[in-house]
Amino acid sequence: MPLPWVRLDTSMPDNPKILALADIGDRGLAAAFVWACSIAYSGKHGTDGFITRSALSRINGKPTHARLLVEHNLWKDEGVGWSINGWDEFQESTAETKARSDRMRDLANRRWGKDGT
Repeated sequence: MPLPWVRLDTSMPDNPKILALADIGDRGLAAAFVWACSIAYSGKHGTDGFITRSALSRINGKPTHARLLVEHNLWKDEGVGWSINGWDEFQESTAETKARSDRMRDLANRRWGKDGT
């Protein structure tokens, strides 16, 4: 189940990993943008922090950006794609989102006297 939103820590701009990317220059700044896009993409598509290789271009990324994100420990190379480091620390999993949605639907149905069908 996709997330309607994702969390982005307010300290992200001064995170040492992001600052290290910014020190590289334009390539690093572009990689930082790809990282932010990867969080939004994963939330939208319910991938629990996994980005397939085929999705790289859909998040404005190039292989050089992926390499930089792995080198700066923002992504982990999984061979067939990348996992976003810290996803489960900051984001809700697909299962958690579905469970919350189901609970809210059940509560609404009870409130309005519906049987949920």
